[in-house]
Amino acid sequence: MANIKSAIKRIKQNEKRRLRNRAVRTKVRGAVKAVRAAEAQARPAAMLEAIRAIDKAVTKGVLHRNTAARRKSALARLAAVR
Repeated sequence: MANIKSAIKRIKQNEKRRLRNRAVRTKVRGAVKAVRAAEAQARPAAMLEAIRAIDKAVTKGVLHRNTAARRKSALARLAAVR
């Protein structure tokens, strides 16, 4: 355990951020899985939800914007093929 006050504070901040980031990442993964599992009629709505979750993750700094673009592109290709 850290002895220095600033290090103690940094540990607390990192833990809060880790939990927040984990929640956002989980939501993105769930949305992407929903798109993959969706039937043809429900897929466009699921795609919008997944894209919204990915964009929010970028806004919050959880995902890099290029990673988000790559994931959205992969979802679009998946929807176009099926």
